[in-house]
Amino acid sequence: MGKESEGMSDQAKLEIGMRGTAGGQVDPGNTAIAMGSGEVEVFATPAVVALMEAAAVQCLQGHLAPGETSVGIRMEMTHTAATPVGMKVRAEAVLEKIEGRLLSFEVTAFDAVEKIGEGKHERAVVQKERFVSRVLGKRDMAP
Repeated sequence: MGKESEGMSDQAKLEIGMRGTAGGQVDPGNTAIAMGSGEVEVFATPAVVALMEAAAVQCLQGHLAPGETSVGIRMEMTHTAATPVGMKVRAEAVLEKIEGRLLSFEVTAFDAVEKIGEGKHERAVVQKERFVSRVLGKRDMAP
């Protein structure tokens, strides 16, 4: 497949070319109107982004060391076709690059008829417990 992970736990087993998928259906709750990203009842761009991220997360399932998870840190995408309520959608993610704890994916989304979006997504591998503790600590710093 390709270069294995560097800079992560020895138990992490990541390789270039790994793939993940995610799917769903357009419903009234994930339309542009419902999500506040537009005024048309079609699959919302933020929902396309979430679907693409879900595919990247699925790609990593079972491949990170115990106690590790990944967090999304960047998304660059185009949403090129609208999808109506009731239609199924799916996304694919391919792991393209591993730089220490930084993972880069090529992501693509489709409906039942055509490609609806594509882009690049980055995730960082973190120690889940330490990450959550640090984030919750922000509450103590808030005015």
